[in-house]
Amino acid sequence: MNEASTITLAMMRESLYSAVVSDALDGLGYKRQSPRLPLRPFTTNGLLVGRCKTTLWVDMAHVDPHPYELELKAVDECQPDDILIAAAGGSDRSGIWGELLTTAALNRGCVGAIVDGAIRDVSKIRALNFPVFARSTCVYDSLNRQRVVDIDVPIELDGVHIHPGDLIFADEDGIVVVPQIVEQEAIRRAWDKVHAENIVRDSIRNGLKAAEAFAKYGVL
Repeated sequence: MNEASTITLAMMRESLYSAVVSDALDGLGYKRQSPRLPLRPFTTNGLLVGRCKTTLWVDMAHVDPHPYELELKAVDECQPDDILIAAAGGSDRSGIWGELLTTAALNRGCVGAIVDGAIRDVSKIRALNFPVFARSTCVYDSLNRQRVVDIDVPIELDGVHIHPGDLIFADEDGIVVVPQIVEQEAIRRAWDKVHAENIVRDSIRNGLKAAEAFAKYGVL
């Protein structure tokens, strides 16, 4: 594979994973691209790959004059292969993502959600085969408890800056943010490494010692 631009999202979903993409970013000097937060996959065990659709949330303790306004706008504006990112500061005040938002997001081609906070309707979301990563669950509705205050803006999760359109890889190992400025080179390197790893794996299975395999291929 010579041009990273020809590596499609479908190909990434088939061959790549968060750790190998993180390794590629390490090699480019981007050593802090994975939020070290207790975000775990509640509705999937697979890989989530897509582009960031960002939302910024705050807690509230008053009657919302425009309930759900911006969160609905964000979902309705999702494009195919978007991942909705909810920067809610880890709040567990309410379950800010649930079945109805999932259904609406699916209709727009959204492929998943990453919520730095709580979610609800987990079993129903799982039945819809929609990947959601979150900190926790909460039965409470977000009305008059939390709201979106901005969409399509740069956000930050545990010091990792995320911009609208950035590429995201998320699986059981963690979440990795690929900045657009290095995306093509990072994906090319990840692609090359994962295919080199296949060769190393086969060599070890055929009897080559681990140290010998590393000395020969330089891949671990």
